[in-house]
Amino acid sequence: MSFASVIGQAPVKQHLVELVHSNRLSHALLFLGPEGSGALPLALAFAQYVVCEQPRAGDACGVCPPCVKAKQLIHPDIHYSYPVIPKKSGDKPVSTDYGAEWREFIGQHPYGNAYDWLQFIGAENKQGNITAQECNDIIHKLNLKSFESGYKILIMWMPEYLGNEGNKLLKLIEEPPANTLFLLVAENESLILQTILSRTQLVKVPLPETADIEQALIERAKIGAEQARPIAVLCEGNYHEALQLIRHAEDDWQGVLREWLNAILKNGPIAQVKWIDEISKSGRERQKQFLRYFNHLLEQSIRLRFIGAEGLPMPAGERDIALKLNKIADVAQQQAIIEELDRAAYYIERNAHAKMLFHALTIKVYHILADRKLMVVN
Repeated sequence: MSFASVIGQAPVKQHLVELVHSNRLSHALLFLGPEGSGALPLALAFAQYVVCEQPRAGDACGVCPPCVKAKQLIHPDIHYSYPVIPKKSGDKPVSTDYGAEWREFIGQHPYGNAYDWLQFIGAENKQGNITAQECNDIIHKLNLKSFESGYKILIMWMPEYLGNEGNKLLKLIEEPPANTLFLLVAENESLILQTILSRTQLVKVPLPETADIEQALIERAKIGAEQARPIAVLCEGNYHEALQLIRHAEDDWQGVLREWLNAILKNGPIAQVKWIDEISKSGRERQKQFLRYFNHLLEQSIRLRFIGAEGLPMPAGERDIALKLNKIADVAQQQAIIEELDRAAYYIERNAHAKMLFHALTIKVYHILADRKLMVVN
């Protein structure tokens, strides 16, 4: 994977290239970026750049033998570590057990998240882990001589899944063999072992700009500019989310939201239970999409208060709901609901029980709105 295939991130790419050329490259880098930022594609592109025989202006050549192997994820000196599950009871799995699946997943979903990966390998409700056996395997691999490149490189994706077993790697990270490079790719700094965190050089990966996402959707997802622009705005730089929005483009989020608000504000517990049952049966990604959509409308509602309808272009249906949201909630209430939606999305990511979560969320939204005059959202 080349830097050119990574969406946006021009300053980060330039910084990484300068680290190599100025001989300031640390032996352990932490690529820290939120879901959909492209932290993993950046790490893959950087590894290819490091092993490339003929790097050109700011990127790998893409045609030399090391580049071809790196692009296919089969370079013998680039190793990969990621969360896995046992294939059968009693197994002590390591990443290489899923090498073929990993190559296929990256080829199809380079901006995929950990949930996508675990579902791809059939984890269902099983918890993925980077195991003690995996740590031993890493130590063994990186103590071998390199085959072709001047560097031996380990790309560890989601070190958040590395438990206390990760302490096995401390000595290797602190005093690695010559020309060994650790590239850790993470989303949540607080979930990484502090002992590992302190031994890495941070590379912050921000979310891409809206214009970069829009262009990528047109060129890669092959959708029209009219559809790409609102999706790019709604996903707020998260390319993974943008692809999910395309997948669920036919979902009637406005209808789902109207039904929920009417159940809360007018129709009562029976309608609420019915709505909760329906949303609970949908997949986790669809539940997240709904919460994000409602969040987006609340943010638009707040903007409408200060900018006005003429200064904030948006689809007529969304404007109608946003204006009505302003009638049933003030800014403080809207911000309180946004916080609850964010919290719910967080717990959905962590496999919370959907029915219990949406039941609690319904009660919280009701109480947030309860001190204002109730109004049906038609």
